[in-house]
Amino acid sequence: QVRLLESGGGSVQTGGSLKLSCVVSGSTDGGYCMGWFRQVTGKKREGVASLYTYRGVIANRDYAESVKGRFTATRDNRVNTLYLQIDRVDPEDTAMYYCAAEPRPSIDGELYSCPRDNDQYRYWGQGTQVTVSS
Repeated sequence: QVRLLESGGGSVQTGGSLKLSCVVSGSTDGGYCMGWFRQVTGKKREGVASLYTYRGVIANRDYAESVKGRFTATRDNRVNTLYLQIDRVDPEDTAMYYCAAEPRPSIDGELYSCPRDNDQYRYWGQGTQVTVSS
């Protein structure tokens, strides 16, 4: 079991940058899918990025088409934190952002691709709000 705590949201002007953090409590060494999602009030939660982590290795990062080239998901294993770098922000990026985790134990060291479907993730943080002004 893991616990997730996001931070780093706030207000930013169009064209600026923001870096969201998600501190992971608990071990993910056995293999986990990790994802970043966002949700606008009244709309369905959208998966924007996913990656697989196993024994400190990050693999198979995947992004929604709408954010490719602007969003970058990374992880610093020294502080057990997942990040989402958001560049050239746009008002359409305004949303509550969540990180999520789902155990997926690696078999024989295999590194898996991870989904961006929110119903595939068991553990969620409380979210951090990003507001982009024009």
